[in-house]
Amino acid sequence: MTDLATPPFPSVEVVPLTGATAADWDAVAVPIAPPITQGGDDGVQPRSGVADVATWYGIDLADLAELTGATGKAGEIVTVPLPRLLAGTAQWRDLPRRLVLVGVGDGTSADLRLAGAQLARAAASWGRVLTTVPLVDRETRGDRDGGDVAFVVGALLASHTAYTRKTGEPARRLSRLGLATLATTGTTAAAELAEAADRAVALAAGTAIARTLAATPADVATPEWLADRARELVEAVTAQAAGSSGTGSSGAAGETLDLTIEVHDERWLASHGFGGMLAVGSGSVNPPRLVAVGYDGRRGTRRAPQGPTVAIVGKGITYDTGGLALKPREGMATMKTDMTGSAVALATVLSAARLRLPVRVVGVMALAENAFSGSSYRPGDVVRVWDGTTVEIRNTDAEGRMVLADGLAWAAQTWDPDVLLDVATLTGAAGLALGRGMGAVLTPRDALAGALELAGRETGEELWRLPLVADYRAALDSDVADVAHIATDPHVSAGTVTAGLFLERFTGGRPWAHLDIAGPARSAKARGEIPEGATGFGVRLLVRWLASLG
Repeated sequence: MTDLATPPFPSVEVVPLTGATAADWDAVAVPIAPPITQGGDDGVQPRSGVADVATWYGIDLADLAELTGATGKAGEIVTVPLPRLLAGTAQWRDLPRRLVLVGVGDGTSADLRLAGAQLARAAASWGRVLTTVPLVDRETRGDRDGGDVAFVVGALLASHTAYTRKTGEPARRLSRLGLATLATTGTTAAAELAEAADRAVALAAGTAIARTLAATPADVATPEWLADRARELVEAVTAQAAGSSGTGSSGAAGETLDLTIEVHDERWLASHGFGGMLAVGSGSVNPPRLVAVGYDGRRGTRRAPQGPTVAIVGKGITYDTGGLALKPREGMATMKTDMTGSAVALATVLSAARLRLPVRVVGVMALAENAFSGSSYRPGDVVRVWDGTTVEIRNTDAEGRMVLADGLAWAAQTWDPDVLLDVATLTGAAGLALGRGMGAVLTPRDALAGALELAGRETGEELWRLPLVADYRAALDSDVADVAHIATDPHVSAGTVTAGLFLERFTGGRPWAHLDIAGPARSAKARGEIPEGATGFGVRLLVRWLASLG
């Protein structure tokens, strides 16, 4: 496996458009937008750099767009190879031999993210692309990150392969991405593009970390293995901060990050009352682990820090057979990704550290394997979780909420957060309700729900709020314990809602939100910057939300 802290992304560099040659670049890509008048005869609209490239190559790009049928729709890629002439000398003789027309739609961050992703996919067989697309309208529709960041994030994530054990030559992909500056943009644009590239690399790296951890098969990714990788990542990010301020870092060289990690094994969990995690992990030869990764970027003094504290608890089921409530084969096929919530929590903290966000955030990874054996926990068992609550087990395949109950209660008391979140591939019901493209958010706090939904829209990782229906709480009543962990009333079938109501009990009354990402955590096919398989959904939206708190 490659270094997790430094994903194998294409190199990203800021270079002047003039002076580029075929020896350095395989293609030059320029942005176009749809006609101003729908169905009119005004033609596609040229955007940043089109005039410069047309003059440079001596080609009428507007005519080229018309001849190729280019529409300017976001994500549309039209590639025009330029031939050698049999007689005479072409103006483009020493220039990159492909011109690419990239549709940018309305120029929103969403449009530019898609444009970056589609350009990266198209350029996989060439390798090196120089482009002026990031110069398009950097601040659109109130987005807090510009379109330049979105474009680079899209290109990097579409070029990323999370995990493979294939032998032989690796698949070809975009290897070099040049962000071109123009003579008319001045030196400020180069500095701004370099800053945007650094931010984009940090954001994309967080998603890539979550993807890679989630895509790693469970024969490798045991609770202990994930805890070891978390420790290595903390050490690597800390070392990177101390060593340089290059791509993916937003701080000065030699800076020391307040980034910490603690790892607790099954003996510690037993002595400290983590009954939920121990019950779920009881059937596996791979014992559970609790990992807490903390970053403190608050300003002010140590005695009087300025900034909020956030705890993010991630479900970390490294493989879910369903336990004694055994899943069918088809239901187990994707269960190596059932620890995505923990991967997202970890990657969010690392990204916040890389970006030096002025917040204190801790990611709690509640790691266990839900296996089938003679020592597995059983339906009908009563389990005492960390805060002393007794829980009646009615379905061993509803294990995620048990490890989250321990993690939430422990995080609420130990870290004293101003806001408490949990992230989990928790219920199939969420996927049925919202599909594969959107996650569910459940919280009693309107402002928190709105802020998370906004962050989701801005990053392309959308959430939809589902209600915590008070009348459904009685469905969790138990005759033998304080609470049942799934509904005991057969007439209440809102599985995502009752799961949220169960988790709410362990938040200590703090501002809290539950993110159920069972749908978007996995993708059946590649689209835009999303790959087939593990997606890393949630890292970018949580980083954006954390940035809004500072």
